[in-house]
Amino acid sequence: MHIISILLGIILLFLVYRHNNNNASQSSDTIPAADNNRVRSTNITQMAYLSRGKLFYRAADGTVEQIHSKHVEQIIARMEQNKKVHGWKENTSWDTSFAGNQQPKDRNDAINIDFAAAHFNQQDNKLIYFLRDDSFGGLFEYDLKDKTELRLLHKQNFSLSDLSYDPKQNKLLCCSDFANGIANIALMDPDGSNYGELTAGDSFDCAPYWVDDEQVVYQSQGHARNKAGFVLGFGPASLQLMNIKTAEVTPVIEDDNYDFMQPQVCSNGDLYYIRRPYQAVKVEAGNALLDTLLLPFRLLRAVFHYLNFFSMMYSAKPLTSASGPKNQADAKEILLKGKRIDAERALQKEARVNGVPSLVPSSWQLICRNKQGQQTLLTTNVASFSIGENDAIVYTNGCGIFTFDGQGNSNVLHKDKVIETVII
Repeated sequence: MHIISILLGIILLFLVYRHNNNNASQSSDTIPAADNNRVRSTNITQMAYLSRGKLFYRAADGTVEQIHSKHVEQIIARMEQNKKVHGWKENTSWDTSFAGNQQPKDRNDAINIDFAAAHFNQQDNKLIYFLRDDSFGGLFEYDLKDKTELRLLHKQNFSLSDLSYDPKQNKLLCCSDFANGIANIALMDPDGSNYGELTAGDSFDCAPYWVDDEQVVYQSQGHARNKAGFVLGFGPASLQLMNIKTAEVTPVIEDDNYDFMQPQVCSNGDLYYIRRPYQAVKVEAGNALLDTLLLPFRLLRAVFHYLNFFSMMYSAKPLTSASGPKNQADAKEILLKGKRIDAERALQKEARVNGVPSLVPSSWQLICRNKQGQQTLLTTNVASFSIGENDAIVYTNGCGIFTFDGQGNSNVLHKDKVIETVII
């Protein structure tokens, strides 16, 4: 009898604990009543979002379509034509790479052109986006009504992200990043002309946003490099304010314990941003010793692949039956805002927003800061957000897109497996 009573008591305590946790998680996704005027409720008619290098558009009626670039389709068509011309090489030594692996049969799988950034111009019903691969980058404009694509700019070794357009000035802000780890804020006309960089130095400057005709707020991180000059990590992300007329830069928010990301400003001047804990990169001292111990084995592996290449060229047979396609990268890992996310672990561990799983933890918070410096927590589990007309806000937790109602609660607009950036 005592055992039954103890078990019933344990079950009752568990139910009370779970109920309190649910209430706590729900309260963290709401705005205090006194601050409801910070978030305005409105009907979101159109929006776009980026998902693992693909661009999607959600129309006013709720239908979702993937945007296909004509430029990419032309590249695929040329590769298909090239496949027909060189089809005789299949299953021969000429169809083998240096490492002894056969080239993919479907040449479309070899294309690695991604949508790196996008901006939604709802007034003209057009999308401006940037496409890039390992060697080229291009700025394009897509008319949602006519389904036509216009190539604005196409250059070699050119990479842009974080597009921010101001229709009043007809100017486009962006982040221009380079292979050495440096990124600068750049300004240009929407057609790609009059390009110029606003920031410089050994830092990663990104996510620019117009404050007014002369001021731009952006995210900035310093580099941590080793003696050879390689980037080992980044410092905490801060928010900086630049006057583009005088080039004067003023710190807005800085804290060694936090990253402040993706700043945006609403019509009354309130600043919105994502805040998350800063995690410093840990450098292990034993790596140099391990590399020294493994050096003979790595040399033997290099010699083996060298001999394997000649065996494939002259006999079309590898030295070992283990030679096959390269292992693909772990699809469970997702890169969100510079952090590698274990998707499988996150979906099991992180809190849900209105029943939708989250890819980012609750420590990724959407904050509103007014002109007096007062900060208000709006919601948690925020991977990206966007401010649209009438100061309407949408955000994503990595798997769903949400908007706020008049009470500050989150409503689900759309769901997908991975949502990296939301745009309205």
